Amino acid sequence: MSENLGLVAHAKEDVRVEALPEPQPAADEAVVEIAFGGICGSDLHYWLHGAAGQSILREPMVLGHEIVGTVLSPAADGTGPGTGTRVAVHPATPVDDGSAPFPADRPNLSPAGTYLGSAARLPHTDGAFARRVALPARMLRRIPDGLDLRLAALAEPAAVAWHGLGQAGDVRGKRVLVIGTGPIGALAIAVAKHHGAAEVVATDLHPHPRALAERLGARAMDATDAAGIAALHADVVVESSGTVPGLAAAISGARRGGTVVMLGLQRAGDIAVPMATAITRELTLVGSFRFNDELDEVLEALADGSLDAGPVISHALPIEQGLAALELARDASVSSKVLLAFAEHEGVRA
Repeated sequence: MSENLGLVAHAKEDVRVEALPEPQPAADEAVVEIAFGGICGSDLHYWLHGAAGQSILREPMVLGHEIVGTVLSPAADGTGPGTGTRVAVHPATPVDDGSAPFPADRPNLSPAGTYLGSAARLPHTDGAFARRVALPARMLRRIPDGLDLRLAALAEPAAVAWHGLGQAGDVRGKRVLVIGTGPIGALAIAVAKHHGAAEVVATDLHPHPRALAERLGARAMDATDAAGIAALHADVVVESSGTVPGLAAAISGARRGGTVVMLGLQRAGDIAVPMATAITRELTLVGSFRFNDELDEVLEALADGSLDAGPVISHALPIEQGLAALELARDASVSSKVLLAFAEHEGVRA
């Protein structure tokens, strides 16, 4: 059996590929052999800044929450899928500690909940960027037959985009504007097309993501074209850049009575927002945070081909090249979704 290599964040600018102990599962945990893991913006933040928003790295933590693999040994308590089952992972654990109320049907808003690869709490919640990990059986979702594991690795971030479009209601026949065509923005394009949007327009600063937007069926615009964006009068705008200028552009590009979905996470603290425009246009501004059960719908849509998201994957590198993969993922001018491949020789190609 090969070394159980993993990607571990130790501090700001200190992420290491290192051998991890073999997993020791609890009774309700399965051991999963990870095939692919997608690098998320939060992984990059822990590497570059030692924090993702208000979640500050205070001890070594295994990164990664966008993962797929195969069950090596099922949970001892008999729950969850059996040996050999190909699975995607729902990385959230809702916790109701009584600190703040949240709707029972929206566990993503659980204030005390945890997420794989998160430093929000101490001890941190290790992620699953490793060849073999122990995971609660309740997190595991069977991957439909015929769905390639490499493509299935998009299920978690695509579920984030799916949830975001859901916050806007029915988008069939509508013009959808996506601000920022990073991996989540690109997946928002694919989801909007899947959901029947009449037209999707996407913006970005760089030619590479704009070209990706066009491959996904959107009309691409330069994010600096303020006049062009303002003239779109989009029914629904998905702000996926997580930047202050991006949010201003989203409000500018929305038609009167339209909806702006704030999918990109803004920096902590106060930001300048053109609220007068939002008020006088009677815009609906709605937040979107992670997802709930959308992962199951996404897996089915990827499997039957109705969700055309494959072009979002730009690179796949072996775990041994984990640091090079991070460097690649941070450069939006040349990459989109960068995958780590954990099984030896599996699916590694640019």
